Amino acid sequence: MLPKRDSARQLFHVFLLTSGYMVVEAVGGWLTNSLALLADAGHMLTDVAALALALGAMWMCERSAPPEKTYGYYRLEILAALLNAVILIVISLAIFHEAYERFQRPPHVRGAEMMLIALGGLIVNGIGAALLHRARHQSLNVRGAFLHVVSDGMGSIGALLAGGLIWTRGWYLADPAFSLLTGGLIIVCAWRLLKEAVNILMEATPAHIDIAGVERVIRSVPGIQDVHDLHVWTITSGKDALSAHIILAEDHASPKEILQGIRARLKDAYGIEHVTIQIETPDFEEEEIHF
Repeated sequence: MLPKRDSARQLFHVFLLTSGYMVVEAVGGWLTNSLALLADAGHMLTDVAALALALGAMWMCERSAPPEKTYGYYRLEILAALLNAVILIVISLAIFHEAYERFQRPPHVRGAEMMLIALGGLIVNGIGAALLHRARHQSLNVRGAFLHVVSDGMGSIGALLAGGLIWTRGWYLADPAFSLLTGGLIIVCAWRLLKEAVNILMEATPAHIDIAGVERVIRSVPGIQDVHDLHVWTITSGKDALSAHIILAEDHASPKEILQGIRARLKDAYGIEHVTIQIETPDFEEEEIHF
């Protein structure tokens, strides 16, 4: 896993690459009259915005937490990912609308030039995806940027194939047809990102954690009679938290040993380190102990 500073540096490099080629594709799409290229350029514009959001969110997350924000700015990363997903969906809907118009009246498109520009876009997106590939598991925000780049690469492939069909066979319907395919692929990627971001904001149990398994792990610690009010949620990418109430057995060990046992087993089984436990005695006389 890459350090966050290295991830930010790679995001910045991808930002520069994407910004530069976005202008090339926009001009190329206008000169060749290609919707597929213009759609790809529009998608690249959202890539630039997404990368800027990702960089800004990573910078804000490094700031110290003020008294009124006890978790700091960690959730800005999730908000940026949510916004990226919504932007992707809106762009896809715009592509669908324009493709529908072009199916009615297919315009003339310069296929050969379209292929060359799309090939350049594919190379740029390939470099960007390679730079972000390792870091994508570290952060939902980086994953959102990675999905932008990958889906944009799909758009470049579609534009390349459409250009080939137009150049060799004069099939101008290939331009809106591949634009529809690109829009569909973008929506699939965006929906997954949107769903994950919303789940985190709703403080749902992380997808990789079995809540029943977590309860079994806690109950396996000697001296625990029962577990209730168990909650596991994600603060930000790679930072899960847990809170629970436990009822001690009559022959329980010291609270310190029990808390140490819970923390060690949760870390080994699920990688959860941010743990808050409230200890209760069998007769429900509560003693709050946080570890």
